Amino acid sequence: MIRGLTVICALTAIPAAAQEAAPAVADTIADGTMLSVITEPYAHALAAIAGWVVLTLVLLILSVVGAPRARSDSGMPVRDYSDPFYRRDRAFRNAVETSGPFIAATLVAILVGASPFWTNLLASVFLVARIGMAAVHIRTEIQPARSAFWFAGTLCVTGLALLALVGAFTL
Repeated sequence: MIRGLTVICALTAIPAAAQEAAPAVADTIADGTMLSVITEPYAHALAAIAGWVVLTLVLLILSVVGAPRARSDSGMPVRDYSDPFYRRDRAFRNAVETSGPFIAATLVAILVGASPFWTNLLASVFLVARIGMAAVHIRTEIQPARSAFWFAGTLCVTGLALLALVGAFTL
């Protein structure tokens, strides 16, 4: 590994002082210290991703419990918000649809070194908003409340994407 870092340093014309530090960097990477230095400032954002995975898995389980009142020709539940099964199914499907943008925007913001404060805040607020949305979606038929939670979550993902984009151009 040390030889690989030395070769990379030589190929990228990194100054000699940095080449001499390559063994120390290799040791730091090997014991995990380097990874914690990078991820520690973003602990809340990483926890929000983990929380999102747990929430999505819970919604998956809830989406297969019971049976819908009616099914369409395709086998999907008929659109009927008074049917709890349909609402649980929609809550899960909505979570799946949002997973890609949220996880991608959060990870890219972390990788480009975007502001830890804003990255952590937006990722955490996203998770709270989506928990609220799932609860409203599953337990009620209150469309305005569901839309408000959706909008809050969408604003958070948009903010994360903007942080990532600005960070990518300032590297």
